[in-house]
Amino acid sequence: MSETASATITFSVAVQPSGRTYSAQSDETLLAAGIRQGVGLPYGCKDGACGSCKCTMLSGSVVHGPHQTKALSPEEEAQGLVLTCCARATSDVVLESRQVSAEGALPIKKMPTRVTTMHKVSDDVMVLQLQMPANDTFIYRAGQYIEFLLRDGARRSYSMANAPQGNVVELHIRHMPGGKFTDHVFGAMKEKDILRVEGPHGTFFLREDSDKPLILLASGTGFAPLKAILEHMLAQGINRKATLYWGGRRPQDLYMDAWVRELQSRMPSLAYVPVVSDATADDHWEGRSGFVHRAVMADFADLAGHQVYACGAPVVVESARRDFVAHAGLAPEEFFADAFTSEADKTTA
Repeated sequence: MSETASATITFSVAVQPSGRTYSAQSDETLLAAGIRQGVGLPYGCKDGACGSCKCTMLSGSVVHGPHQTKALSPEEEAQGLVLTCCARATSDVVLESRQVSAEGALPIKKMPTRVTTMHKVSDDVMVLQLQMPANDTFIYRAGQYIEFLLRDGARRSYSMANAPQGNVVELHIRHMPGGKFTDHVFGAMKEKDILRVEGPHGTFFLREDSDKPLILLASGTGFAPLKAILEHMLAQGINRKATLYWGGRRPQDLYMDAWVRELQSRMPSLAYVPVVSDATADDHWEGRSGFVHRAVMADFADLAGHQVYACGAPVVVESARRDFVAHAGLAPEEFFADAFTSEADKTTA
């Protein structure tokens, strides 16, 4: 480690088992330092609210900034778990984060984008098609996300819902009434509008070095990155056995149900299980009911030989992570997740 004239101290951070290393200043978080140096640590909210960045500290010491106990409990902290989004190093640190790949990260770019189409697929979900600059190739992995850069400095994150194809990006945006950005999307936004974005971000993408069967678990618009992964599998001829579980409160929350069923005709290895938790008599729902992650456990008592990719509300993702590992034998390192954390989630204890 070294000390600078400004009294900040530089520490070394190593990430196992990938072997990636980077430096972190004593006044910046482990996550911010990693992102700055192209090390793709997993994260969600960046505000200590969702727990997506939680990993094990194998050695070293950190101090945590403010965070919610649902993201990291005192018991977990005592066991050596850290939230990289709000942890600052006080010594050299070794982390264990199996979602960090050894390969070079894709370049993260800021760029303008044009809204080309807007299609409302349910009462509260809008599908946007964005055109990226024709003279600047935008490379990403299916499952990653971009951030909109708002004029007041705020950011909003949305997963790409299509596999990389040309310079077109598809997003699925759910209306959060009172939400600064989604009120704009469902109100004033129009086709041909120009927005600024940054990306790609995230470590949620298919690990192609495995041939294990896949459980793809989505709630609501958490379907978006899984749609991108399925499109990628189809385009690349990846024939791993996959089962998509898509949960919503009402049938209309499964806003691309027909798309999935059509995809099955082209992907014989894909099974699909829609699950609805709060159907009414008017819905005439005859499919599976209840919590979507429990439907997985009812069908797969033993997940020891599987990989799971889960995306959606934090409560769904964390319930799945906990129960699949504790009760269905899933190896913790085979659970890959992207929790969608809203601004409301960040302010709820």
